[in-house]
This record gives sequence, structure tokens and C-alpha cells, in this order.
Amino acid sequence: QVHLVESGGGLVQAGGSLRLSCAASGRTFSSYGMGWFRQAPGKEREFVAAISASGDRRYYADSVKGRFTISRDNAKNTVALQMNSLKPEDTAVYYCAAARLRFAIRSTLYDYWGQGTQVTVSS
Repeated sequence: QVHLVESGGGLVQAGGSLRLSCAASGRTFSSYGMGWFRQAPGKEREFVAAISASGDRRYYADSVKGRFTISRDNAKNTVALQMNSLKPEDTAVYYCAAARLRFAIRSTLYDYWGQGTQVTVSS
């Protein structure tokens, strides 16, 4: 069982930055692939970024590539999403997720989800 808690969301102007963090419980965090997803009002949840269990592989949605960076610290059981050059279309609830697979992109492959944190980007 993995319990995930996101933090770091908030209101920021377009062009600004935010850093989301996700704290995970459990002694096997380092064996889980981790990902960030987001859901805007009236839209389906979409993939943002994923990182492998060891941290050696990363994958990004085209919409955030070059602006967002996913990272993890297996010693601290945390995963982060650094978001730069934010745009109003990045406004959404952002979710951290854990997959028993060591690396996953599809949301259906994730087993545990956090409660989400709101990110609002004003124009």
C-alpha cells in the first residue's frame, strides 16, 4: 500500500514557476514508477510526466516538454514536478500517482493516487 500526498499548488501568473511535491508512505517507494497527471475543469485526466523507479528514465507530454521537469528522491520517498514558463492552459488539479510497474505512462497502469493539488495560472 502506498499513500500519496501532494503539495505546492497555488495561484501564479503566466510565465511564472511552481514546484509540486508528492510525499509517499511505504518502504517500497523505490520500486514504483511515479507519474504526474492533471485534470482541468470539464476535461479528462491527462498524462503530464513519468519517472522510472530508479530515476533513470523520464517521459513528458508534448504540451509540457521543455518547461516541466520530474524528479524523485528515493531516500526521502518524494517525487517533484518543477513547472516553469507556466501558461493559463496549465491550470488544473495535479495528481501524483504510483505504479507497481517500474515505469508507466498510461493512467490505467497506476495503482495509487493522491488527492490532488490545484494549480491556477492567471493570464
